Amino acid sequence: MQQLPVLPSLWWGLMLLPLLWLSWRRPAWIFPLFFVAGVVWVSFRAGVILQDSLPRELEGEDLVVEGRIADIPQKAEFGQRFELEVARAERDGEAVHVPRHILLNSQDFSFSPRAGETWRLRVRLNRPHGYQNPGGFDYEAHLFRSRIRAKGYVREDIVPQRIAESSAWHDIDRLRQDLGDRIRAQLPDNPYAGIVVALANGDGRGVSNEQWQVLRQTGTLHLIAVSGLHISLVAGIVFFLTRRLWALPGVTVLHLPAPMFGAICALLAGGAYAALAGFVIPTQRALIMLAVAMSGILLRRRFPPSQLLAAAGLAVLFYDPLAVMAAGFWLSFAAVAVIVFAIHAERTQRSILYKWGYIQWAIALGMLPLMLAMFQQVSLVAPLANMLAVPVFDMMAVPLTLTGALLLNLFPDWFAGYFFKLAAGLLHGLWQALTWLADVSFSQWTQPAPSWWALLCGVAGVILLLAPRGWPARWVGAVWLLPLVLVRPPAPAAGETWFTLLDVGQGLAAVVRTQTHTLVFDTGPRLGTFDTGAAVVEPYLRAVGVRRVDTLMISHGDNDHIGGAESVLRALPVGEILSSVPERLPPLARLCRSGQAWSWDGVDFIVMNPAMIGSRRANNDSCVLQVRSRFGSVLLPADIEARAERQLIERWGERLRSQVLVAPHHGSKTSSTPEFIDAVAPRYVLFPAGYRSRYHHPNSAVVQRYVDRGIARRDSPASGALEFRLRATGLEATAYREQHRRYWYAD
Repeated sequence: MQQLPVLPSLWWGLMLLPLLWLSWRRPAWIFPLFFVAGVVWVSFRAGVILQDSLPRELEGEDLVVEGRIADIPQKAEFGQRFELEVARAERDGEAVHVPRHILLNSQDFSFSPRAGETWRLRVRLNRPHGYQNPGGFDYEAHLFRSRIRAKGYVREDIVPQRIAESSAWHDIDRLRQDLGDRIRAQLPDNPYAGIVVALANGDGRGVSNEQWQVLRQTGTLHLIAVSGLHISLVAGIVFFLTRRLWALPGVTVLHLPAPMFGAICALLAGGAYAALAGFVIPTQRALIMLAVAMSGILLRRRFPPSQLLAAAGLAVLFYDPLAVMAAGFWLSFAAVAVIVFAIHAERTQRSILYKWGYIQWAIALGMLPLMLAMFQQVSLVAPLANMLAVPVFDMMAVPLTLTGALLLNLFPDWFAGYFFKLAAGLLHGLWQALTWLADVSFSQWTQPAPSWWALLCGVAGVILLLAPRGWPARWVGAVWLLPLVLVRPPAPAAGETWFTLLDVGQGLAAVVRTQTHTLVFDTGPRLGTFDTGAAVVEPYLRAVGVRRVDTLMISHGDNDHIGGAESVLRALPVGEILSSVPERLPPLARLCRSGQAWSWDGVDFIVMNPAMIGSRRANNDSCVLQVRSRFGSVLLPADIEARAERQLIERWGERLRSQVLVAPHHGSKTSSTPEFIDAVAPRYVLFPAGYRSRYHHPNSAVVQRYVDRGIARRDSPASGALEFRLRATGLEATAYREQHRRYWYAD
């Protein structure tokens, strides 16, 4: 359902009654009954979310909204970000409809909202929109899954007005924020304070980017989030402790059996921990799984683990059918399934250490196909890292943190602080080992996402390799894993040029591939700690199987072109760097000059600008590149303006002609003169610009010049990444947003 461009009609529901009658007569009909019921349920739930959208006429308008701060505000480099649960909204004094949940940014550092408070704010909103690129993160899907249907910023011209403190119903949000503040106060300047806070209240936004990177490379990210592992741990400790205490008097078990009392207490403890984590979606899923598991004890029935897992999956999907959009859904259920299968298969009498190591190996192997399909990378050191980290986190750091959180309300803060400091000390010792593992050269294995048939082969291989001892020819499972490794994405043939204009918002990043070489032209912007080199360019290159960049060309020094260069250089080996600002890049960089040329695999690359570098290093000094083959040509003029366009016409004349033109300066009114357009005479013009660009790119008059000449136009906000394949059969053009359209995308 989540792969569809349009939601099925609710008229499918008319099939339910006939199918229900047929399934009562013949049990085999229960399969189509569940399928149709699932289609109807997802369509209904997703349709309700889609209806709560921001009207297009309200985009970019000044609105006054009143609402409650729905979560702990997140501190950022340029202010803070927070979710607002809107109660009412108006424009020019008239009530208007805006989505119930919106995401806001504020650059006013004096504005300090707290979770649960009600505020009156002047805002400007947009509909959800994100980059759409192969291998990239789908931000629109993330917002849709989180039920956020508009995002924007708080206007600074009117002072925000606090209307009310948090109510009793929302005290849990205030409690979570206060808990985080009190823990940080006890761990001043401690680098592990953010992790301790995350273990206490689920707020991982204080974890540094460097720490996230170590966790990612060692496959231990799951230990930070309050999820099934931590909630199960807390519930398990409470279950065994309360069951034993309840049985001590003896007479109590006559009224209620000790296991049932322990199960009830475990559910309450799991619910309390989930509430402390804000009842975010992973904790909701974990709580449902815990409830299903404890139901066997409360019903006094023994269920096979496979039935409990299936029942938990059904309950989770009934509660939240959009859970399948989250990687955590697949990872958590798959990990539990692998553990159950591995324990069932390995029943030999071995030491606890051996069994612990075997389970970690089984999880790493069992999750291999799924990790490659979802993330295109696998941590090779994850089994060893988890053998060390899971006991430290779950047996020591989490209990110490939760004990300290409980004592904050019973004793002075300094007393509880000893527990937080002890937890941070344990993390410090563990972190030395994790950092060493992360720095190992082979810590991560990256591979393009496998095709569906290779994924199925991989699953079959995993099942064979994890089969019980004595199963014939288990080694054949390794052969079934080979398609995951050997099958490569399609690549250009000799003489072909594959050109991709990536969707990086208000900026430029493009990739040119020939049969055996790759050129990256610009890398998009950097916004604080976020940059499109790491978020867009690197994932795209890995998705298409590129392991090395032969030439990185940075046209000029504007942030929207050079911002992601550092991340690309750090992520992949680069053979050569050309730029009009080589002094802002590593010593390897050379100056790009008009007349530079080279040939790869029958494709010619020609630098057409600058003839000479001016002292100001302005837009007109940008590197201009033409890629020419016998099947066509592409022209990338970066941010040149009218003067440089005239010079190009004088210098190159007819040689400017290209089938594909990236509009100069994002379609600015200072570029794309009629003479330049006529000299290039493109079939396609591409506008790399941001959604509802504040610079109003592309300019409407410029767009009209291309339209008047019958030139097909595409822009990155509407099309996502644009790929053009210049081959013997002709020019093939595809738009990623159109090719991979989902029903929640804005029209």
